[in-house]
Amino acid sequence: MYTMRTFGGEDIDPLQMAESDVSLRDVAHALSLLCRGGGHLKAFYSVAQHSINCMKEARARGWSERMQLACLLHDASEAYLSDVIRPLKARLANYSELETLVMAKIWRRFGLSDLSQEENSRWKQVDDALLRHEFQALMNGERLWQPIALSSVPDTAQRRWQDVEAEFLLLATQLLARQPLSSAPTSPKP
Repeated sequence: MYTMRTFGGEDIDPLQMAESDVSLRDVAHALSLLCRGGGHLKAFYSVAQHSINCMKEARARGWSERMQLACLLHDASEAYLSDVIRPLKARLANYSELETLVMAKIWRRFGLSDLSQEENSRWKQVDDALLRHEFQALMNGERLWQPIALSSVPDTAQRRWQDVEAEFLLLATQLLARQPLSSAPTSPKP
């Protein structure tokens, strides 16, 4: 058996994890320490900060709190699988499969397992728009992609990972508390 030790001290096998293995605290902590773009940026910019920007873009577009939560959590599998840059991810034979497997547990854990095709398309749209903006702002010589209009102003400033972790946790906790009972998480594990 192959296991990892999470920040919360649990030993889990990411490929055999149960919904109950998913911890919001672990997700917030790990994503706040993972750098986007494989670290090839002008300054440290975490997956958690990107996720917060995605959530705020969804809010600025007037989307539901459910969609804001989906945007905040869309990269949560990276807390267990790590961040893999898109050009490499496309060439890893079953990475997408593994990511889908882990995300299914995460979506269920946080009451989002019933996201429709349209809802999934919407958070992916925000993810792509933010990716273009962030890489224009944070990568040297990044001019390949035309920016996509945003409704918010993403925060790409270098921030302390502890502050980003705390903001991610706060936003997720607030959004989860306001979710309808039918889509609420199955247990209150942080």
